Amino acid sequence: MTDRIVMSWWMPPLLAIQFLTRIPVPGLNGLTAEQARYGLSRAVIWFPLVGALVGMITAAILVASAHIWPRAIAVIIALAIEARLTGAFHEDAVADFCDAFGGGHDPESTQRIMKDSRIGSYGALGLMLAVGLRGALLIALPQNIIIITLVASACFGRLLAVSVMALVAPVEAQSGGLAKDIGGRTGLKDLCFAALTAAPVIGLFAYFHVMAALWALGGAGLFLWWFRSLLLRRINGSTGDCLGFAAYAGQLIVLLSALAVPGS
Repeated sequence: MTDRIVMSWWMPPLLAIQFLTRIPVPGLNGLTAEQARYGLSRAVIWFPLVGALVGMITAAILVASAHIWPRAIAVIIALAIEARLTGAFHEDAVADFCDAFGGGHDPESTQRIMKDSRIGSYGALGLMLAVGLRGALLIALPQNIIIITLVASACFGRLLAVSVMALVAPVEAQSGGLAKDIGGRTGLKDLCFAALTAAPVIGLFAYFHVMAALWALGGAGLFLWWFRSLLLRRINGSTGDCLGFAAYAGQLIVLLSALAVPGS
């Protein structure tokens, strides 16, 4: 079925923007449901660049706000506007993931909790700590590296989500969503293309902060090893919330690495 679908080359990048942000994207209203699913499966290679776009907007707001208010206030303003820009897409996934894996005792209960729109104590605490840690890291980053580090972290986080798509099959019982409709069609070839699209941004970060970039790659490798084992052991696959959690973790890994290396 999907091999008969013909799409213009520019549609997958626009679908990636539409999927990951609230930015209005013209020219996509006429797509059928099957075309949209197929287009999104091709759009995953553009996720890192869309992340970089979000990172650039967040960085611009942070820098502009920092000329008026102290850095801590500017960071809160930037993160609030970013949450509006993305629909708090990954933050919602962090809360759902923490609720499910904190409160679930078997695959069935874990998936049931993850689908529940209500937020519990694990989700509230996990979201507060994740956003708080990201905010604290952005406050602590030196002025001379904050822009490139923020943009690189946003790009790298989405690349990590694509990595999980390629390495962990979606949960069989899942009836829809990113992991089932898109992640199930994502392979190592797509991951390689996504890495190529991310290369200019990650490469620029590595050019100025090579040790921090190496730390981030090492941290991401350890995270993927642990995360893949966790997902296969607990629910035997991945879900959209798992991918969103990975994206947020990727951002934190880059920010932590930038502060961990002396001289960065």
